[in-house]
Order: sequence, then C-alpha cells, then structure tokens
Amino acid sequence: QDGCDFSCSFCTIPLARGKSRSADISETVTRANKIAQSNIREIVLTGVNVGDFGNEQKKTFYDLIQKLEKVEGIERYRISSIEPNLLTDEIIDFTVGSKKFLPHFHIPLQSGSDTILKSMRRRYKTALYSNKILKIKSLMPDACIGVDVIVGFPGENEDYFQETYDFLNNLEVSYLHVFSYSQRDNTDAVNIEPKVPQNIIAERSQILHRLSIHKKRFFYENNIGKIKQVLIENWEDGIISGHSENYIPIALKGNEDEVNQIIPVKLIRLEDGEMAGERLD
Repeated sequence: QDGCDFSCSFCTIPLARGKSRSADISETVTRANKIAQSNIREIVLTGVNVGDFGNEQKKTFYDLIQKLEKVEGIERYRISSIEPNLLTDEIIDFTVGSKKFLPHFHIPLQSGSDTILKSMRRRYKTALYSNKILKIKSLMPDACIGVDVIVGFPGENEDYFQETYDFLNNLEVSYLHVFSYSQRDNTDAVNIEPKVPQNIIAERSQILHRLSIHKKRFFYENNIGKIKQVLIENWEDGIISGHSENYIPIALKGNEDEVNQIIPVKLIRLEDGEMAGERLD
C-alpha cells in the first residue's frame, strides 16, 4: 500500500506519495506464496497507511488478512502500523483466533489531548484510541502494543502535554516511539501558533522516553515465567536470539542450525533490556 488520503496538518505524505493505492489481494497473496518458497517464516505487512488497503478496489485490509492466513509455509505475520480508526473490531477479533497473525500492534496516537488531535486533523479522539487498547488487552492480555507520539506540536502548552503524559501513563501499552515535531513546508501546521521552543520540545521528549522505558520494562517483566514461541534470527558465540510472538527480544544458549526455526522458550529474567530464556524442547 502506498499514498494516503488523510490530511493531517503536519504531514507531507499525501503531497509526496499521492493518493492511497494498493496492490490487489491476489497479487499480494501471490507474493506471499513466493516468499514462502524462500523458506522465510515471518512477513511484516507494511505501507504508508496499511489500514486503508484496497479502499479504491472496494476491498479491505480485513479481506486481505483472511486470504493471507491460508498461505502455506508462512507461519507468522505482523502488522507494522495501523491507524486506530482503521483498526476495526473485525481485525482485532480475527487476530485473536488466528494461528499466524501475531499479538503485536503498533498504533499511532500522536497526542493524548483531544484539542491537539483536532488541530493535527487526526480522525479520532482519545476515547476511541483507549477503547481499542482496552479491547486488545481484554482479548489478548500478553499483546504487545506500540505507540507513536509527537511532542511539541504548535499550540501544545503544558496542560495539553500533561494530558498526553497522563493518557499514556494510564494506558496499558508496551512502548513508545517519540517524535519531536519538525516543521514541514506546505503543511497547514506551519501557520498554527504558538510554536513550542526547541528546548521545551527536547524536555518533553525526554519525559516520554523515560515513560517508554518504564512501560517496556513493566511489559517484559509481566511475561517472565511464561512460555513463548521464538523465531530465532541470529546466532553468535553459542547464543541464539530472536523475538517472541509478542515482540519480546529473547536470547538463550543454542546452535547456529537453529536460526530460522521457531522454538518454545520459557522467559526467565530480564538482562540489559533483553529477556533471557531457557529452551523447553
């Protein structure tokens, strides 16, 4: 999927990439089948606005993932990033029952203030966003949920930033991708006042980075003692490493021939931001 029909006030993607357009479902499934023949086990579905897939063809992203589920040879799919208003209950419910789509979502938020979201021209409010998180976690308690957030958008005063901090702090998400607002020519945000000074933007960025570290550690620690399926991606000096289905990086003793295998691992402790595990097979 490429292009975007949204018109966020800070973004140049519609100007640079054009209107939303997608490969058709049959073409995408054919590509997945070819990838499966290459002994690749996991595919990440990505695009500029992946949740808008197929819109011009009167198809949906939900239609696509139903077809991809049936591709033989691919064992895992991740959805790279999907707008909260396009992450439908159908998609969430499908993921719950899927044998291949993983409990890992990355859902852009951008601000926890409804006032700033409106100024950004985002297509949702915080209530919709929090309801999506609550639904995912109620159905998939171990799901990993990442969040994009922008600090320093024009007009973001201390109260609006505090709304964002409080909203994220109270939300059961796993990590944050924090972006400092950067003015882009040919966007409407250029004309929004007042601008936030760079030193304030830097301070707010650090505050949210610290919150992200706390959130990620809490998420990882809550998985200690659990058994996860780990796709082994690397081997070095007798240590194999990879990611669990819910996107936790895990390392344990192993052999080079285990790379590209999926093995059951018990998560035992957290070391330097990575989980140490022990094999069960």
